[in-house]
Amino acid sequence: MNSQSTIVATIDSIETSGFYDSAHHWYDINDEVHKIFKPLPNQQQYAASQIALIADNILLYQKSNGGWEKNYDMMAILTTDQKKILLSSKNDISLTTFDNGSTHSQVEYLAEAYFITNDERYKAASLRGLDFMLSAQYPNGGFPQFFPDTSGYRKYITFNDGAMGGVLKVFHQIIRNKKHYSFVDQGRREKVRAAFDRGVECIVKCQIRVNDTLTAWCQQHDNIDLRARKARTFEPAAICSQESAELVLLLMSIKKPNKEVVEAINGAVEWFQRSRIFGIKVETVKAPKTEYMYHTTDEDKIVVKDKNAPTIWARMYEIGSNVPLFCNRNGKPVYSLAEVERERRTGYGWYNYQPEVVLKKYAEWKKKNSIN
Repeated sequence: MNSQSTIVATIDSIETSGFYDSAHHWYDINDEVHKIFKPLPNQQQYAASQIALIADNILLYQKSNGGWEKNYDMMAILTTDQKKILLSSKNDISLTTFDNGSTHSQVEYLAEAYFITNDERYKAASLRGLDFMLSAQYPNGGFPQFFPDTSGYRKYITFNDGAMGGVLKVFHQIIRNKKHYSFVDQGRREKVRAAFDRGVECIVKCQIRVNDTLTAWCQQHDNIDLRARKARTFEPAAICSQESAELVLLLMSIKKPNKEVVEAINGAVEWFQRSRIFGIKVETVKAPKTEYMYHTTDEDKIVVKDKNAPTIWARMYEIGSNVPLFCNRNGKPVYSLAEVERERRTGYGWYNYQPEVVLKKYAEWKKKNSIN
């Protein structure tokens, strides 16, 4: 058995969690974004161990510009007709995006698949995806939600759903010389290093200040002046804990962080601490089955008091007051989950625990970087 065969034999699968959000949207949500085909009622999936078949799927989904659309299942066992549709739509690049795990997750998977299988097709496709990501970056370091279509809120620098953060994580792995990216040439590595540095600088500059005090980040920021911006009608300009936690974890992964990065992390951690909510939890309860435009549910979400509940954070906080903020599809802000219509209560995540992950790692990060 040769060395490459040994590698294949000892690796059972590649991480596929980056595909889950888009797959969930394909199977369970009637999205506002057009789908070129929908899943069959009995659509089957490859096992995580079927690396080459999943990678071949990813090649089918890749667009001619190197990017991927969102809200399809990379692990679906596609029919002949579904494959034909994908092949015939290669040149439709109107919906290539970084949203819901798209593009950066595929680039990562293909890089690992190439490392395992030595299939040159995976290397070439991963590099095309990497080039696509590099081409989408704004001069100020930010990344839009969609590219090349930057109409409407798609043009905003997007931290929501791991869009920009996912791209920068791939760049960071290349910079750190992760072995599955050993095929990336020196010219691209230099571009990636510069792009990562610009991205980090953009994150730092986007951090929201209130009364000259650092807080955290909005889900999306203006691509010109970097101010917090609203996106979908139920996503107002606000300070957002879940997305900010992901950004802080990314910043904490940087070796020898500069003064600006350290200040950004410290400011965000202080805001997480100020914004903790005690004594409540969110429960899922049974409710009459209802079919909405975008999803169907037989559940509801309620906030209940519980003195033993772990610390929780609202997803959004009003800029200025720092009061937990919620919103309906009509764009009207409200100040409790109970005031949110059931369609949005069950179709969106309004509370989270992600900042706790940051707080647990904060002391170790300070010690590692000799920060008082």
